[in-house]
Amino acid sequence: MEVVLGQVEQLPALLAVSRSALVRDWDSLTLDRALEWARYFQHLYDRFRARPQLREALGRRLRRAQPYPLLGFPTLGRCPQLLRLALLENRALPPAACRRLLRSLLQPPGAETGPEPWGLALLARRKAAARLLALPRRPPRRSLGQGPQLQAEAQLLLNRLREEGQEVGEAAGQLRWLCGVLEQLPQPRAFEVVAAALSLLKQGSGAEQAGERALDGSSLDVYQGSAAEDGCTAGLLLSWLLGNQERFSAFCLCLPCSLLAFLAGRYSQLNRYYLDLLTTWGSHLLYDPLQGRWVKSCLDKAELSWEELREHFSCLCQGSTLLKEQTQASLKLLKTQDGDFKVCGLSVWTDLLMEI
Repeated sequence: MEVVLGQVEQLPALLAVSRSALVRDWDSLTLDRALEWARYFQHLYDRFRARPQLREALGRRLRRAQPYPLLGFPTLGRCPQLLRLALLENRALPPAACRRLLRSLLQPPGAETGPEPWGLALLARRKAAARLLALPRRPPRRSLGQGPQLQAEAQLLLNRLREEGQEVGEAAGQLRWLCGVLEQLPQPRAFEVVAAALSLLKQGSGAEQAGERALDGSSLDVYQGSAAEDGCTAGLLLSWLLGNQERFSAFCLCLPCSLLAFLAGRYSQLNRYYLDLLTTWGSHLLYDPLQGRWVKSCLDKAELSWEELREHFSCLCQGSTLLKEQTQASLKLLKTQDGDFKVCGLSVWTDLLMEI
């Protein structure tokens, strides 16, 4: 087993070389050896995926050997595709080796030893997605509408998260993978992608619920299974988002109020955290009698102004009937706890209720 572990340690180096200028010295024989190693790593994945202890040992050794954080045991199963995709993108690959690579991709099913469940079609889709996401980005739009590029990124994230669930089989492993991916994105972009992914999940579940009434028993089971999977995926995204108070605060400061209200109306857990956060921000406002308005208690803190706080609550009250009732009930409770004043300037919650 120690020999196998030592061989697995070479996987990061193989993938790194495939993306470097070193491939300019590769000939067809070298390419064949590299592809053979990739198929060997895939064989290890197929052999040990059902043995948790060995799978964990291989994953630990792989994480210890790699210079970056995203490789893990599931990477072994995708090694042939990762290697081929890297080589296809590497312009340093000599023409003879490149032709050999293309021939290996275009071989008919069964012409190559070893199972290849993800073939040329998947490589083409991922290559196209990579080209799409590499286009120059426009400044993010501060509205509920989300452009096709952002939706593409969100859908790719959801697809990969589901693949991790099928391969790892545990929520903790999926969450570790998700954290590793999102931490590599700039924070505003990570928040936008997560918000778009949560929106897509709820759109999908709404379509499924509408279709359930017209389905027979077997089809209904499929839809319910899909809804359960979407619920688990949403739970992972919410765990990442709500598991850190500073992260969630930055999320709410970064995104437009209309989008936050949309998500709050569809995820009750997020709505509770959102209202608690708005309550905290509102409690830090002080009334300035000279200016006749509410001002921030600490100007150097990333808190909301009175106008921004009012906009957040207004968007919540413009949502569904249930969301509006919950928001107003929360404001009325805060107003009561603050002394139940009916005069402006004594309680921020009284003034919010009067304005909204």
